[in-house]
Amino acid sequence: MSDLGRERVVGSQSIFRGRILTLRVDEVVLPSGRRTTREIVEHPGAVVIIAPDNNGRVAMVRQYRSAVGQMLVELPAGTREPNEDAEACARRELAEEMGLSAATWRALGGFYSAPGFCTEYLSLFLATGLTPTPGQPEEDESIQREWIDLRDVPEMIATGKIRDAKSIVGLLRYLSGPRVGD
Repeated sequence: MSDLGRERVVGSQSIFRGRILTLRVDEVVLPSGRRTTREIVEHPGAVVIIAPDNNGRVAMVRQYRSAVGQMLVELPAGTREPNEDAEACARRELAEEMGLSAATWRALGGFYSAPGFCTEYLSLFLATGLTPTPGQPEEDESIQREWIDLRDVPEMIATGKIRDAKSIVGLLRYLSGPRVGD
């Protein structure tokens, strides 16, 4: 029989607190009684937006990601502000990153980005009925707006042209249907 079960936190220390993230080290007791530590990145959560147009394309952004030292093609997304509703964040991010607003918003569930070490939960939204709206990326973002043909998405994922996890999850969720709430 396996020793699976809930770990018990017996101590916790924040060792770094940044603008967005906090790094803490938890001391835990495993179900076996053994003690060990867990390094946890605390994240306030984020949103990911799938915004298809009426021409079979989806809104995407191309941006440089310092952590991996590469330009990535991603769905519009962003971190939630303190106490910010997920849908309000999605509306704000779509305007900032793509200069778009949507007539209809639908929640498509969500997922953890890296639950082995991070608390980030991403809420996935479908935005339809798109129209232009004023909006610019934040000052610390350099974003190129793009429209990708949805027929090209599976091949782009398979060949590594799209390799951002939140974008892969969101696009495959959208393409697989049925949709949450249908």
